[in-house]
Amino acid sequence: MDQIVKDNLDYTLFSWAKQGGLNPINAKRASGVYVYDTADKKYLDFSSQLMNVNIGHGNQRITDAVSKQMNELSYVYPGMATEIRGKLGKKIAEITPGNLTKSFFTLGGAEAVENAIKVARMFTGRHKIISHYRSYHGATYGAISAGGDPRKFPIDSQAVPNFVHVENPYFYRCPWNTSSIEECGEMAARNIENIIKYENPDSIAAILIEGESGSSGCIKYPPNYWKRLREISDSYGILLIDDETMSGFGRTGKMFGIDHSGVTPDLMCMAKGLTSGYLPLGAVVITDTIAKHFDDNPLVIGLTYSAHAVSCAAAVENIQILEDENMVDNASKMGSYIENEVEKLKGKHPSIGDFRNTGLLGCIELVKNRDTKEPVTPWNAKPHEMEATLRMAAKIRELGMFTFVRWNWIFIAPPLCVTTDQIDEGLKIISKTISIADEYYR
Repeated sequence: MDQIVKDNLDYTLFSWAKQGGLNPINAKRASGVYVYDTADKKYLDFSSQLMNVNIGHGNQRITDAVSKQMNELSYVYPGMATEIRGKLGKKIAEITPGNLTKSFFTLGGAEAVENAIKVARMFTGRHKIISHYRSYHGATYGAISAGGDPRKFPIDSQAVPNFVHVENPYFYRCPWNTSSIEECGEMAARNIENIIKYENPDSIAAILIEGESGSSGCIKYPPNYWKRLREISDSYGILLIDDETMSGFGRTGKMFGIDHSGVTPDLMCMAKGLTSGYLPLGAVVITDTIAKHFDDNPLVIGLTYSAHAVSCAAAVENIQILEDENMVDNASKMGSYIENEVEKLKGKHPSIGDFRNTGLLGCIELVKNRDTKEPVTPWNAKPHEMEATLRMAAKIRELGMFTFVRWNWIFIAPPLCVTTDQIDEGLKIISKTISIADEYYR
């Protein structure tokens, strides 16, 4: 075993996995849409790592901006003002929708969600949060309890209380067996309103949903879904929290996922693409209405590394790169290209049941039968049910790609700088991989 890998396995812990038998890629360098290991094997990064390296790997402009900031001022406590903090806050106010005005900076998406929940509870005086079953909002106790991802099950007996979960408008598997995505969305919205009534509207602080669904299968929202949630929230004095951790900063072909709907949330969470993963940073952005409340009431939140100057510098430059290189527009164009190419693959591979995509955030859903929609691997599969998934994941790595194969989903979410040639390269690998799923078709 390579000594670097051995040291990693002997002295560090890896997320979401049994620690025995791991065989991580030994990453040495990365550039653009490629990651290279110590043997110089090249991997096409078709998931932007954790859907966060939006501008691509190895951008020298970020390195220069970070180096400049470190030479000037690396850290002061969050009660001090810094030029770069104000600059980033102003920029975020400019690019977010409506009257979202003030940011509280965290070190990641989970912390952003945790603090958004705190703010919502302080502002409303209420305690319950409604969120989707098929969602992921982070791995800290509050965030993982807010989500419905089954990774929380091992600690579920100790989960944080007062989170109420509802069905997603998952049209391919619509819980209400509707004939159109619009009808599925309307039924989901009505269900949320019914749940609000059952739970007592005066107890509900906020509805929390992802700007666009990601790790739960890229469940595409119906056209009017966000607008219906806004209407329902306003009717009952409930806040709307938009978690853009994965869908923000151009990932969906708009600056934020919610921008496709024209709706303004009361709070927006962000991370990942905020710095494209070059340094840890997240944020909660609130409307001027909520901000004014805290002019006269204490804002009881805080973090040692909040508004870290070096991370803020990375974020400012990252947003500038997105704008200078028209990456948001490229995400939209490349997303359309991917949709057309995957449609062609459907004719070749009977196991492709559905493809859901917004910009460069997409999932291919694989089934054993298109009529029954039986998944190649079931949701939250047991180890003995994971054969097809493990075979596909191994094939993708063997063929020189990094992306996630989760149960019966293959994720397609490359960096926003991706080209059509690189997409073609990636879809060839995915096509060869899906041939494995075809073996299970009946």
